[in-house]
Amino acid sequence: MQDTLLIVDNNRDILQLLSRDLGKDYLVVTAENGQHALEMIESHPVRIIISDMQTPLLSGFDLCLHVKTSLHYSHIPVILLTVGKRPQSQLDGLKAGADACIDKPFSSEHLKAQISSLLNNRKKIRAYYTRYPQGHMAAANCPKPEEDFLAALNHLILDNIENTALDVDLLAKLLNISRPTLYRKIKALSDMTPNELVMETRLKKAIELLTGTGYKIFEVALMTGFNSQSSFGKAFLRQFKMTPTAFQQISKKEGILRTSFF
Repeated sequence: MQDTLLIVDNNRDILQLLSRDLGKDYLVVTAENGQHALEMIESHPVRIIISDMQTPLLSGFDLCLHVKTSLHYSHIPVILLTVGKRPQSQLDGLKAGADACIDKPFSSEHLKAQISSLLNNRKKIRAYYTRYPQGHMAAANCPKPEEDFLAALNHLILDNIENTALDVDLLAKLLNISRPTLYRKIKALSDMTPNELVMETRLKKAIELLTGTGYKIFEVALMTGFNSQSSFGKAFLRQFKMTPTAFQQISKKEGILRTSFF
């Protein structure tokens, strides 16, 4: 599936040129002003925004500021296209939270390299989060707003982990975010759907509870929000390629070996 880029510029010739060039590798959507751009990110899973600094109704600077200070959209990288080689323009862009500023005129290769770099960085963050969903995201060079959001999301899931009704709708309500926006944000940051993320967290918590705590399997199932021991066992087997019983037996043996050794 291609990543979606949003290009914002009031010059239609530039929009057509960039759309044609970048459309070979990405799905491109466009907006002729900053206000229209905000509407586009509401309805499209935008991975990167590329905006001219001087756009009508809402400038590229204000668009970037709005995106980067919004809980809903702060995860989207922004490239600002500045006019001429004016240090102040680049400084203003960086103050607004832009991930990169590129002077006009620019080469296609330069823009493509910057897009690729930002997307690869986000992919590394998603891969890190998939592997360590409860880890400290600073280790993956995750931007602070996204690190804070993921930490808050993780705490929220753990606080409600016994609730069998915990799903994307309840998470959206608790976070005061629309369901589509939450879905896109979690997918962009973790490469998982909200429900997949909840399931992943439930099972990781189950691993903790099955290791040296003395809880029975049916107790762990209830403590991690499963309707039955049977549904818990099936989900555990799918994820870890072994049953909860087998895992508990292995962890007990390893515990005995560690105790004997030390």
